[in-house]
Amino acid sequence: MKQKHSIRFSIIAVLLVLGVFWALVSAQGVTTKGYPNESFLADAQWLNSRINDPKLVIVDVREKKYLKDVFIPGAIHLEWKQFQEPATARGIGGVFVGVDRAQAILGQAGITRGDTVVLYDTVDRDGGATSSYLFWILDVLGHDSKVVLERGIEAWVEAGFKTDAGPRPAEPVLYQAPVQELRMDRWADGAFIQARLGDPFYQILDVRSADEYLGVKLNEGLDGKPLKTGHVPKAYNIDYKQNWVDGKSKAVKTYTDLQALYAGLDPNHSVITYCHSGRRGSFSYFILRLMGFENVSLYDSSWFEWGNNGLFFPVEIQAHQLVGGLPGASAQIVSKGASVANQKKSEAGSKSAGGYVSCGG
Repeated sequence: MKQKHSIRFSIIAVLLVLGVFWALVSAQGVTTKGYPNESFLADAQWLNSRINDPKLVIVDVREKKYLKDVFIPGAIHLEWKQFQEPATARGIGGVFVGVDRAQAILGQAGITRGDTVVLYDTVDRDGGATSSYLFWILDVLGHDSKVVLERGIEAWVEAGFKTDAGPRPAEPVLYQAPVQELRMDRWADGAFIQARLGDPFYQILDVRSADEYLGVKLNEGLDGKPLKTGHVPKAYNIDYKQNWVDGKSKAVKTYTDLQALYAGLDPNHSVITYCHSGRRGSFSYFILRLMGFENVSLYDSSWFEWGNNGLFFPVEIQAHQLVGGLPGASAQIVSKGASVANQKKSEAGSKSAGGYVSCGG
């Protein structure tokens, strides 16, 4: 009889522990993948449990051509491209509109400084790589509470939750970030990077494909003409797509897997990410922030600027591979001759080499 009671109490104890565990997961709001900044990434269940929170603003960042008349209930539509200049006087694309204009856009959309902003896009087109652009902007503005919905609208629909045929109307308010809370250090440009080439504190990460990094595949300027081939000198290459478990689900890898991917990258040094237009670079920026990296910045105009034939930024096609331990460990830098086979194995920059991240559109 005593043995039966003992078994019964053991089962009850296990159930209580499991209940507490799931309650904690729900309270924290996100995944159980072990990220140091796990509150930056949420799942559909978490969002559904908070859908009526008056301080929660859900933002659909998709371009109009990808909307398909399916929205998360209560979401506003704020296309991510509104935050990029269509062109500049120098003919450079991917340029961030700046903090003043960004705050005006956010205010017109009805977002206040104290809101928790939930950003979502679509697996079909973006896989988080446009939600991440607004995440970066909010980071620059020093906005504390911001979340990316993993797998976007598809995650919501697949969970069986209700959808609306359109967004809710925006109610304009004043969005104003105190000057002392702005994080302008999270925003890099070509002049800033060029002045720091060779500085071991700066790690440059090119998140384009290996072919783009090596100059095998060309990026184009706004005029449709080819830009320079290659990458920022001493930059390392980790394709932003490697942050996903696979290219179909576009779920984010676990923290353990991301640590392996970014082995040797020093979180105590600066990391600058870049691509072609800033979009892909923003996703790797987001991933590094999710991993607990604090000193990260995005080169917004990326290869649109650095690869511009009218500007005198140096380039190279030699591939660089980082060999080292998990982020934070000492690392050894190895340079290799340019080859697609070698580059596809290359990883992020280290504390021993000035590395910049380049991103493509």
